[in-house]
Amino acid sequence: MLSQVYSHLDELTAVALFGIGFTLLLLDKNLMKKIIGFSMMDSGIYLFLASYGYIESRLAPIYAEDVSESSAYVNPLPAGLVLTGIVVGVSVTAVMLGLTIRLYERYHSLDIDEIAEKIRREGK
Repeated sequence: MLSQVYSHLDELTAVALFGIGFTLLLLDKNLMKKIIGFSMMDSGIYLFLASYGYIESRLAPIYAEDVSESSAYVNPLPAGLVLTGIVVGVSVTAVMLGLTIRLYERYHSLDIDEIAEKIRREGK
């Protein structure tokens, strides 16, 4: 039983990262903590994809003269998805941080409820 847990430790870690990030994203009212939760969710997804695409006895998908069968290589699609996801995740995080800075400059708070209340008061 314990060996099965150790054999899937990377997947369990990915699920734990995603769960912690999702909890932060849903339950915390601080915008910075929400951004951190979003980044943790991203990291969990990337770890899961990378661990899913790894096969123990196969080679990296780089041309080698002595190997001619495609079954000797790991599928490069998960690695490509992870790299693309990292680029998109960094861009989205940068936009979220920029918007958070602007909200803080205008409302002097990072609490979502305080910001929403100040917006409601401005509208009246």
